[in-house]
Amino acid sequence: MDEVRHLIVGAGISGLATAAFLRDKDYLVLEADREIGGYCKTVKKEGFVWDYSGHFFHFKHPDIEAFLRKRMPGQRILSVEKKSFIAITSGDRWIDFPFQKNIHQLPQQEFIDCLHDLYFARAPGAPAQPESNFQEMLYARFGRSIAEQFLIPYNEKLYATDLSKLDKDAMGRFFPHADLNDIVRNMKVADNATYNAQFTYPEGGAIEYVKALASEVDPHKLAMEEALLSIDLKRRVAKTSKREIKFERLVSSAPFDRLARMTGLAHDAAAFSWNKVLVFNLGFNKKGGTGVHWCYFPNRERVFYRLGWYDNIFDTDRLSLYVEIGFPSDAKVDVDAARKRVLEDLKKEGVITDHQLVAEHHVVMDPAYVHITRASNNEVARLRRVLGAHGVYSIGRYGGWTYCSIEDNILEARALAGDFNATA
Repeated sequence: MDEVRHLIVGAGISGLATAAFLRDKDYLVLEADREIGGYCKTVKKEGFVWDYSGHFFHFKHPDIEAFLRKRMPGQRILSVEKKSFIAITSGDRWIDFPFQKNIHQLPQQEFIDCLHDLYFARAPGAPAQPESNFQEMLYARFGRSIAEQFLIPYNEKLYATDLSKLDKDAMGRFFPHADLNDIVRNMKVADNATYNAQFTYPEGGAIEYVKALASEVDPHKLAMEEALLSIDLKRRVAKTSKREIKFERLVSSAPFDRLARMTGLAHDAAAFSWNKVLVFNLGFNKKGGTGVHWCYFPNRERVFYRLGWYDNIFDTDRLSLYVEIGFPSDAKVDVDAARKRVLEDLKKEGVITDHQLVAEHHVVMDPAYVHITRASNNEVARLRRVLGAHGVYSIGRYGGWTYCSIEDNILEARALAGDFNATA
């Protein structure tokens, strides 16, 4: 039986960052796939550069960005002031994101409706509205018109679920809250800053950040195409598709529900739900619109919930899009039918006209967005305590069953590695 002090499951951002920041080099990284990167893989085809989805890095910690940039020699990296919009359903135009701070850009009657409902949802003396779930929170804090024009239909398309099932803080700090003063002030002095107001992107795609982390990892300690099958917590032994490995600590970025199953711990499987997302990367023969990096589509008549324009980051001369479509986890994805519908809807929105599709790629991300509920929060917290007592740590967006940024994953991995370093 093989032995290792630190067994790391997953060679995506979280797993590679854990290995990179460990001072103790007695580690092994398991990866079921043949390539590193997880969902941060990059595809290059016919001169187009695409990621598995729109992975634009939003750095809040200069030291993390500097760490990565130092390990990307020769890579052209742009820091971009994002331009994002919402395609409103009433009229052939877009408004600035976030919606709730830009309702003054709506047609007059819709603006009046939104402002009226927002005011009386928060008016002094107004009866308190329930906020026991995500949907109730939207109504209580923004009023009916803002909720039903954008916040509810968009998020239903994204999460592919009933929003009343989600925890009211399902999106945490990433949800763009705004109070009435902010909204009124924004009518004259625009301030649409959000957590992702600026982003960084390398010319080689998101995989360049993955490679930067991997440069600190011993390639001989990357076990590719080796899947974790089960974990014996008492013996601290992991069974893989190739062998058994005894460990002192195991760090997993696998989806939390899968980790729970692999350990055999009794858990509430019904507490864990998620959506899956079909991502199309589409390359066309000529340029499309400029001045936009991504746009949100709450209109239920459009199959996609978001589009992103790669070509407007580096100002290339051919339209390069990513297209995202949400599905329930148990839905059957008909890729050909979805592609046909996407092209039809892109024409209806005026994103393409007589453009010819010259290159494409697609991937189904499953899971894509986990559903953060009261039940999932409770189960994750309970099981993490049990796992931690046996030297097993679950991190990252899927390992933590949370909503977070790629930088958050790096920070979490660095903090965990720091704890290990301190007790080495």
